[in-house]
Amino acid sequence: MQWLDGLIQGILLGGLYAQYALGMALMFGVMRLVNITHGDLVILLALIGISLASTFSMGPWSVLVVLVVLGAVIGVILQRLILNRVVGADPLPSLIATFGLSIALQNAMLQIWSADTRSLEGGAIVHASFQLGPLFVGVLPVIVLLTATVLTGGLDVVLRSTRFGRALRAASADVEAAALTGVNPKTVYTGATAIAVAILGFAAVFQSLRSTVAPADGAFQLIYAFEAVIIGGMGSIWGAFLGAMALGISQSIGFRIDPGFGILAGHLVFLAILALRPQGLLGKG
Repeated sequence: MQWLDGLIQGILLGGLYAQYALGMALMFGVMRLVNITHGDLVILLALIGISLASTFSMGPWSVLVVLVVLGAVIGVILQRLILNRVVGADPLPSLIATFGLSIALQNAMLQIWSADTRSLEGGAIVHASFQLGPLFVGVLPVIVLLTATVLTGGLDVVLRSTRFGRALRAASADVEAAALTGVNPKTVYTGATAIAVAILGFAAVFQSLRSTVAPADGAFQLIYAFEAVIIGGMGSIWGAFLGAMALGISQSIGFRIDPGFGILAGHLVFLAILALRPQGLLGKG
């Protein structure tokens, strides 16, 4: 029974990891850019949300709305001020720029919020659960998983069925050819980054509801997002979702084998996929 519980809990954990990974998959798929500040943006939004909740007595769902909008604004500013200047065929300038920004964000958050851990007060929903046969499942993790599924499906529909989505896919396939057809690459890139960081608003709220956050935690979210995207296939939206599920399940099963083995189990699955199928589960060879 513990293995079934491990499977269920791993899927639920994968829902949180999927919210980390979706934005990274989108940005890489459109711009071929790995944003090193990805995890730090999750923590920044989470700390802002916690401060808003304590200062203005806001509930978690009100905070969620604010953080999604704020995330989109941050994405626009990030793209226009920094990423548009470094995006290109050579990934090194963008890596250096986002790495430097990551260090700056971490130090700024330490200065403002100190190194103390914090969490978002969610009330009864944080502890609520329901019985599924012999097992008990938390309500909040189920909400997280459903939200991740809706976000993934919605993003997939946007990419496939809207004019903006077609522009994104055109810029991803061949930016010069897309520009000749009237697509403005910088506008497309700005929209993609705005969506990617807005999704991190969901991740920030759910992370701070489920656990605690501190300014130095961004590296963990970055690693989990990166591993989920690699496992699923770089640039694949549903691949990122599937990779997050694989990562969550492997960690959950690992924790049940040995409490110290959980995180390592996820890293081992990542390395195994990288060795056996480097393009990822849904990536193209």
